[in-house]
Amino acid sequence: MFTLNFLFYFPLFFEVDCLKYFCIKILEKTDFMATLKVLVVDDEPGIRSGIERILRNYSVGFPFMDEDFDFEILQASSGEEAIDLINEKKPDIVLLDNKLPGMDGIEVLEYIKNKQIESLVMMITSYASLDLAVKATQNGAYNFVPKPFTPQELKSAMENITKHLYLRRMTKQMTNGQGQQARNRFLSVLSHELKSPINAVEGYLKMMKDKQVGNQLDDYMVMIDRSIERLSGMRNLIMDLLDLTKIESGKNTREVRKVDLVEIVRKANYSVEPYAFQRKVKVYLDLPEVLFYMADNAEMESILNNLLSNAVKYSKPDGGNVNLLLKRESDKIILKVEDSGIGMSEEDISKLFNEFVRIKSEKTRGISGSGLGLSIVKKLVEEYNGKISVESLPDKGSIFTVELPINM
Repeated sequence: MFTLNFLFYFPLFFEVDCLKYFCIKILEKTDFMATLKVLVVDDEPGIRSGIERILRNYSVGFPFMDEDFDFEILQASSGEEAIDLINEKKPDIVLLDNKLPGMDGIEVLEYIKNKQIESLVMMITSYASLDLAVKATQNGAYNFVPKPFTPQELKSAMENITKHLYLRRMTKQMTNGQGQQARNRFLSVLSHELKSPINAVEGYLKMMKDKQVGNQLDDYMVMIDRSIERLSGMRNLIMDLLDLTKIESGKNTREVRKVDLVEIVRKANYSVEPYAFQRKVKVYLDLPEVLFYMADNAEMESILNNLLSNAVKYSKPDGGNVNLLLKRESDKIILKVEDSGIGMSEEDISKLFNEFVRIKSEKTRGISGSGLGLSIVKKLVEEYNGKISVESLPDKGSIFTVELPINM
């Protein structure tokens, strides 16, 4: 006989799913049932009752899950009885012995596979062989737990299979339409935008700790400034992700009141001034004295901050200009943000407001960003039944125009 203890650990790919899910979870919150149905298929009553005792008061929880999971135990003493329960109860997890009266475990596993039933199957058997392992794996078995097993071994196996089940369902939800492509683009952006600055800051801190360039604080001011800049970029990315999460989940708490858009524009300008100064970009404001609008202050700030900082970011350094116009025009408010930057092609404009999109070219190399800012702006503008448009010419610049209907 071939002992299959090593197969207890064979589905190591769940760690990759874990990392992927950790990134995706920032973007989308999904609630699942707190109780998972577990069907135990074994002809030995002692095994079935023993598993039920072990799992009766056991729950599984991880930091990335919304809630802990406990287990409802179903029992079957034969393959035929198992299939009836699978069709009727649709268990989430099946603990399946192979040596059964009538149909054996592999036949039950083949039935689950052929019917495309979504139950995850873990084999529990005393009669493990390499041939059985191959057949079970080919038919979609997630794992093996050789009998006899200790309570801790069973709990560890249930922890792994529960985690994998949860991640698989999340991944399935995100493969509809263009969701998978969008999330893949996000992962690419996230890995670059977070890993690179973390590595840089860590390197600077190690150099300071070892006093590699001197003993005075002034010797390290450049490193400190660069670390602050990197951390600021990471904070902005996280804030973008939080904004997007609130909007898409429908849990964005809105406090609609009369706000002065002129004041919000000035605050946004104050925020972007240091960056504009660094890039030697001049910002010009054309504003009325006041312009009141019924809106959520934080949402208006997000729109203005994103548009203004985006214009500065993509303006030509050393002499670029950004012009912001705000006015009321009959029954709507007009906001225009114009830059003298690198501009865009028609093809780039068509995908500009999609999530996680960043325009890539030689001219944008070195310009960081999450690719979320403009998609957030568009979603917020549409919350007010408004619209946003863009006109742009390569090497000439871009004009973003927001129209908000008067709601006072």
